[in-house]
Amino acid sequence: MAKRALLFGISGQDGGYLAQSLLSRGYEVHGASRDKDTTSFHGLHRLGVADKVHLHSASINDFRSVLQVIKAAAPGEIYHLAGQSSVATSFEQPIETFESIATSTINILESIRFLDPSIRFYGACSSECFGDTPPEGANESTAFKPRSPYGVAKAAAFWTTASYRRAYSLFACSGILFNHDSDLRPERFATRKIVKGVVDIHLKKSDRLTLGDVDVHRDWGWAGEYVEAMIAMLNRDTPEDFVVATGKAYSLRDFVKEAFAAVGLDWQNHVAFDPALRRPFDIGYSRGDPARAAEKLGWRASMDMRDVVRRLMDSEIAARKERT
Repeated sequence: MAKRALLFGISGQDGGYLAQSLLSRGYEVHGASRDKDTTSFHGLHRLGVADKVHLHSASINDFRSVLQVIKAAAPGEIYHLAGQSSVATSFEQPIETFESIATSTINILESIRFLDPSIRFYGACSSECFGDTPPEGANESTAFKPRSPYGVAKAAAFWTTASYRRAYSLFACSGILFNHDSDLRPERFATRKIVKGVVDIHLKKSDRLTLGDVDVHRDWGWAGEYVEAMIAMLNRDTPEDFVVATGKAYSLRDFVKEAFAAVGLDWQNHVAFDPALRRPFDIGYSRGDPARAAEKLGWRASMDMRDVVRRLMDSEIAARKERT
């Protein structure tokens, strides 16, 4: 029989790529979103897998709803990718952020414990848990010092997962993923805003891109590669948590330069700065150390920031041509 997986948050960026990868491996894939009849599932359609997935409606903040969808899908593996996903929005909606990330994790783990403790669980954790990282990068032993409501919620979900693993012997683990992007990422995210703004300038629809702090450093990878680490984590003999990253950090300034260079423009002629766009409390330097993932999962990122930017730019330009 084919393996069966249930993806909470299948309508998001990672959910689309994960569904595609699992289907290519012969899995029966089930996906849950708040309302399957009104959600667009844009990513699934873009990747050509929307008609291959069994869809369910579920409210991740509601224990009964979560319990019912897990019972209906009867999965062998659960990937929890759902929740409020914007760091900036978490400062404006801290309660919603915490409930959609931390409370939902408890709901899923409790459901597993009641229904079928053999179900394997993957929880999407985040580099935001670390706050600023050491220059050499954060690994699985680096202390959490989150700087946003989003980071606090992810840290709570991480420790909840670890607690259920130890207390109830569940196969439950977390992937501590550093920044990863794709053309499936919503436009509210900074990287997509930058790419869209640069293409607008390239097409003469604008002449200025306004940004906040471009001196922050991030470890950027490609989402389609990162989901492979998630699958590898649930197909091991024992559950463990892993940092998933490229191991390279670049400034947002470097990201912007690369985007403008892709269309032959000098970024300094088109960028303005507005302090109001800065977050109340941001991370200055974020870099991951993926050595353990390479050693135990056999996973390594093949794309870094420059590759990500070029791919995002190519996709955005191609999309504009299709619309004209």
